[in-house]
Amino acid sequence: MFFIVGFAIVLGSVLGGYLPHGSIGVLIQPLEVLIILGAAIGAFIISNPKSILAGVGKHFSRVLKGPPHDRDTYLELLTMLYTIFRLIKSKGMLALEPHLETPEDSPLFQPYPIFLSNHHATEFLCDYLRLMTMGTDNPNEVETLLDIDIETHHKEAHTIAHSITLMSDGLPAFGIVAAVLGVIVTMGSITEPPEVLGTLIGGALVGTFLGILFAYGLVGPIGVSLGHYADADSKYFECMKAGLLAHMSGYAPAVSIEFARKTLFSHVRSTFMELEEAVQEAPAAE
Repeated sequence: MFFIVGFAIVLGSVLGGYLPHGSIGVLIQPLEVLIILGAAIGAFIISNPKSILAGVGKHFSRVLKGPPHDRDTYLELLTMLYTIFRLIKSKGMLALEPHLETPEDSPLFQPYPIFLSNHHATEFLCDYLRLMTMGTDNPNEVETLLDIDIETHHKEAHTIAHSITLMSDGLPAFGIVAAVLGVIVTMGSITEPPEVLGTLIGGALVGTFLGILFAYGLVGPIGVSLGHYADADSKYFECMKAGLLAHMSGYAPAVSIEFARKTLFSHVRSTFMELEEAVQEAPAAE
């Protein structure tokens, strides 16, 4: 939503300042768009491994959908953690085992569809709960492993954002390439009258304009936005980390999720009373 609004403002501002003095027809140069975007995409494919190329489409959809986690998402996560910790306290760690292999079919996880839709988060939590059922109870050792796991996930997401940003850095140069090729074509018509040459030169300079516009008005902001979403996604994992470590340290379920709640940014952090009401309404795990 904000992506569409933002780009509409960029385009509207640029064209709004140009149209009172020029013609929109001059800016329509499909061959120059082909040169700029085609060369940029080709360079992007050359410079990135298959894993990044495969992840670009999925991560780009996040820009259109908006921030990956909101207040309700985190409230659901905290409520689910409370339910899990309460089950462990009442029935022991082994009570978790039937729920971890196929969490999507588990009555413990089914009341939390937002969490289940995030397969990375589901795999992350179930892996560490499984370690706990296997007797891993040292929070200091687990914390190191959690940090490495979260950092790896964070770097994978940021690598894609960084690659998009690098692509935007090359777009002005490809715009110059398109402009130079346009000038070369123009030089072949040097004997034409001035009004014809003016049109050809103007069309050639559109390449520079489009390269800069695509770089700083579209592709560059997409890269920055993906970086912000990667940071927000890491906070989701850090929230689970704080809750797991507090539970492993022996705190009660209500205290453990309070540790997790304190890791959140203020604009997505539910109040103490909101969380209290949510956990009271949470279904009992069996």
